[in-house]
Amino acid sequence: MSHTVRLIICLTIAGMYLPAQAQKSDLIKIIDTSLQKAVVNYTYLSTQLSPDRFPSNIDPATKNIKTTGSEPWVGGFYPGSLLYLYEATNDTLLYSEAIRKLKVLEKEKTNTTSHDLGFMMNCSFGNAYRLKPDEWYKQVMITSARSLASRFSEKVGCIRSWDSKPDQFMVIIDNMMNLELLFAATRFTGDSSFYKIAITHANTTIANHFRPDYSSYHLVIYDPKTGKVQKKQTVQGAADESSWARGQAWGLYGFTMTYRETKDKKYLDQATHIAEYMLKHLPAGNVFYWDFNAPATAPAYHDASSTAIACSALIELANYVKRKDRHKYRTTAIAMLRALSSPEYFATPKEYNGFVLKHAVGNLPHNSEIDVPLIYADYYYIEALMRYRNMLAE
Repeated sequence: MSHTVRLIICLTIAGMYLPAQAQKSDLIKIIDTSLQKAVVNYTYLSTQLSPDRFPSNIDPATKNIKTTGSEPWVGGFYPGSLLYLYEATNDTLLYSEAIRKLKVLEKEKTNTTSHDLGFMMNCSFGNAYRLKPDEWYKQVMITSARSLASRFSEKVGCIRSWDSKPDQFMVIIDNMMNLELLFAATRFTGDSSFYKIAITHANTTIANHFRPDYSSYHLVIYDPKTGKVQKKQTVQGAADESSWARGQAWGLYGFTMTYRETKDKKYLDQATHIAEYMLKHLPAGNVFYWDFNAPATAPAYHDASSTAIACSALIELANYVKRKDRHKYRTTAIAMLRALSSPEYFATPKEYNGFVLKHAVGNLPHNSEIDVPLIYADYYYIEALMRYRNMLAE
């Protein structure tokens, strides 16, 4: 091979490589800048809270913070976000604030009235254990898993979500997210009963929550005596047969996580089917509308929360699929991160009292939390930033 040919080949390769490197550098800059800005926001948010309260959302009229005690499902997202930001920056003030809130949250470990202990305790204590393994975090998670497992019905094959009439056993798609706590409990204890509950719930969800196109119902109501399906609904969507965006994102994330924990290909297949369905409904601006099938007469709100959840899930899912899909999922996740990191969606520190993302939708049919920041939108956005940052560092 002549010197000239070698030079041409080298220049060609360099021409292909440099744009990719430039894109990677640009993305790293966006991620690092967004994380630093989130630290500023959350440092300010921490000054707006009393010691025993957790941020939830914003009053759209006054822009004042709405807070909760430790008992609602959103309690774990604030300390979880703080822990991710500490991981990104080593800011010890954020870590100290997270630990203070964990001490308030701890009492929920024995709460058997909530199906959301995975959200509450895994997103908080789970992240704390991941960063600094400690027996306290571990025992809280094990106790929390036992409380969650108490809501499981062998007859139905699911963990009960909403408590209701004795002749109704309600299960929502959101509950896929709580299985991660059960998988962790099996790793901690060696007790496979937690694992078996998790996969049974996942299998029942595949069987009954999804339509042929892999869109999902929000709620399935079972007969607790027979385990048979009584009714299927989409409570927080535009209609029972519509596709509520956050419900789709819960399913995508939940089955991706279940594949990670089990390595059972049927969960990977389910996750990829859901991903393909969702990507078909991603608008040009790369932020989902609140419902994929909302009628033209309905308000066209974008939803940062479903987008952040799906973005984080796609970043993980890309690790498990073939190259073609890997590229597609990562490219989509990058587009979502860029959109959410733009001024259109990323709030200034005092704009919403320290919340990070704007334009999320909680429950539009019930006129609740519409076009406001939501604490879980922040959590999954920050998680997505960290997941992509860690992937680029590999």
